[in-house]
Amino acid sequence: MQENNFNNHLKKTDANYVPLTPLAFLDRIKDIYPDREALVYHDITYTWSQVYKRAIKFASALSKFGIKKGDTVSVMAANTPELLELHYAIPMSGAIINTINTRLDVNTVAYILDHSDAKIIILDKQFLKVATEALIKVKRKIYVIEIEDKYFEYSEKQTTKNILYDEFLDKGDHDFQWIRPQSEWDAISLNYTSGTTGLPKGVVYHHRGSYLMSMGSIPAWNIPNHLTYLYTVPMFHCNGWGYPWTLALLGAKIIFLRNIVVKEIYALINKHKVTHFGGAPIVLNMVANAPKDEQQKIHSKVFVMTAGAPPPSSILNKMENLGFDVMHVYGLTETYGHVVHCAWNKDWDSFDSEKRAEIKSYQGVRYPHTDIVAVMSKNYEHVPKDGKTLGEIMIKGNTVMKGYYKNQKATEESMRNGWFHSGDLAVMHPNGYIQVKDRIKDIIISGGENISSVEIENVLNKHDKISLVAVVAKTDDKWGEVPCAFIETLDGKEIDVDELKSFCRERLAGFKMPKHFVFQDLPKTSTGKIQKYELRNLAKKV
Repeated sequence: MQENNFNNHLKKTDANYVPLTPLAFLDRIKDIYPDREALVYHDITYTWSQVYKRAIKFASALSKFGIKKGDTVSVMAANTPELLELHYAIPMSGAIINTINTRLDVNTVAYILDHSDAKIIILDKQFLKVATEALIKVKRKIYVIEIEDKYFEYSEKQTTKNILYDEFLDKGDHDFQWIRPQSEWDAISLNYTSGTTGLPKGVVYHHRGSYLMSMGSIPAWNIPNHLTYLYTVPMFHCNGWGYPWTLALLGAKIIFLRNIVVKEIYALINKHKVTHFGGAPIVLNMVANAPKDEQQKIHSKVFVMTAGAPPPSSILNKMENLGFDVMHVYGLTETYGHVVHCAWNKDWDSFDSEKRAEIKSYQGVRYPHTDIVAVMSKNYEHVPKDGKTLGEIMIKGNTVMKGYYKNQKATEESMRNGWFHSGDLAVMHPNGYIQVKDRIKDIIISGGENISSVEIENVLNKHDKISLVAVVAKTDDKWGEVPCAFIETLDGKEIDVDELKSFCRERLAGFKMPKHFVFQDLPKTSTGKIQKYELRNLAKKV
């Protein structure tokens, strides 16, 4: 048989193949725009060449310490320049960066440090107490490096013998040759899931996936070069949606916000002429419903990306009226963040604001770097594009995680039959846009009928006295399950229940009506997601 001439002598060599890695973005941008402003935090400003030099020196210091390829370095830090630098410095040393949710309890932090096999933890002094208690529970020595933020007022001032971040950085060499991955499949980061149904699972990202995610975000959001980005998304969450790498590729100017304070968001937008920022729907809720004395008039359009729970159309409408152009995206920790985005069709500009907001609440179509995002039945058949038939979102592509760290069973279960199973129920609209209806575990089955908690939430969110709402199933002797609504009001006062029932009755089928209304602050994760598992427990007592 004649050998295929396309394969005969055309081999992969060092000349025509280099493993893809997002670390190369920083290496490139420091040559093109060495003096362009990169990171801004209060009166600290670093150029892109300075960011590169600091990352290289820190990587060198890690190498001198003994960190080698495949080691884990954990980070428990706020959104400050150090955390962005570490997204380069740690993998440039050959190690894997493990960013830890800063709001986790002692036991969970201890579990992550132990399970991840962390050799070092780099932490902001704000989290020293929790980290110290967690380290006691870990049965081995983990070296500690502290970040001291001179702009943050620490409630407790503890004196330790731990080395400070800049002192450790100064131990590195400026001419260190950073360690490129030998394979695109090499791990670059380790992110732990929220662990709402048990111990958190460690999600492993590889260099190829992080590279493609960073690139794919640009056409999906129509991002220009040299944008000014306000970093409101916690960088411990899916590596800040991959933007520590995307923003370097684009030579962006990055404005850091340590804590989500609405007044500061408005002020920083106008001071720095911010063009883009991201946040969970809770952040949009805060911005849209902020008191008038905390708001400022936005002088030019600001593009906002939101992910997480489907944002209520009422909030999207308010954001539009304030001068924000919101794009909704969907994804999971296991997919490097976003895999679906609500790509806007110019023909929809003529729709009224309510209709535009409704469409913007859809999750949308697959990202450029994602191969397939489908809504499938239990028999792995595509559901009809009728906007009604429920199926599970299933995904194939290069930005599906490498797998769960040290958990082969969970890895195989999540990727059974050649698909990554999201656990999210959705419908497919005639135009091919996906709309998430619920988590499989959050769907309410009442008298044999499926009820979407999201549908009820969207209705209640249109009430002018409601700030935030979450609906969960409550066990019922007659119906099996009934909807139970937990509500945060705008003024903190309860709303007349008969008024709410009347409001819902006009907008929902009778069997979808909430049978219980509870007024309280809703439990949330550090990224603003409502913790429905806690509400399900509370519903048992209602």
